[in-house]
Amino acid sequence: MVSLDDAVIARFEKGGSRYEILVDPDLVAQWKDNPENVDFEEMLATDEVWSDARAGDRPTAEALQNIFGTTDLVPCVERILRDGSIQLTTMQRKKMVENKRKQIINAIATTATDPKTRSPHPPIRIEHALDEARFSVDPFLSVERQVQDAVTALRPLIPLQFITVRLAFRVSGKDYGGVNQLLRDSILKEEWLEDGSWACIVECPGGMKTDLISRVAKRSSGLDVKELD
Repeated sequence: MVSLDDAVIARFEKGGSRYEILVDPDLVAQWKDNPENVDFEEMLATDEVWSDARAGDRPTAEALQNIFGTTDLVPCVERILRDGSIQLTTMQRKKMVENKRKQIINAIATTATDPKTRSPHPPIRIEHALDEARFSVDPFLSVERQVQDAVTALRPLIPLQFITVRLAFRVSGKDYGGVNQLLRDSILKEEWLEDGSWACIVECPGGMKTDLISRVAKRSSGLDVKELD
């Protein structure tokens, strides 16, 4: 478990009440990118959902049941992290934004080229262009989603040849939760099929295709994937 000194509050508010957990902000960012790689116990400072973590106040079991549909810790935590907000200090947010920014710049530098020279743009050129575009990085939004937004911001400033691909995924209904958590920022279309499986179409940078398929495969052993024209 993360220590109480290093933990921050994740807060979800609904129905006039708030629900809080104490978490490691760095592990929350990793969990949002890939939940399978994060140990739930390490991410939490306490095995509790609070109505006021600082005061030590807890919500009733009835309140948890009404809001989350369960009193079990894991689904409550997942809902708070998915739909709530993380109360970061200025320094914590700055550090996480810088780390995510580096990932975005690296992703673009390794997958985009200058169409005139057919050579990659140096990372420093991409970084300066993002500064000029005043591109804002969200520390908790996936790299894949922000790469697309960053490319849109960069195109008026530097020439980019950036290949994107569309992938069609089909997974069993039991794997829906984990796969949807991973892909939801990039989903263009989704539907439930008659056999109970879930299908979606996503768009991602071409250079990230193999990595994305690999990450989805870890969450769905019966994965069916096809690249669309």
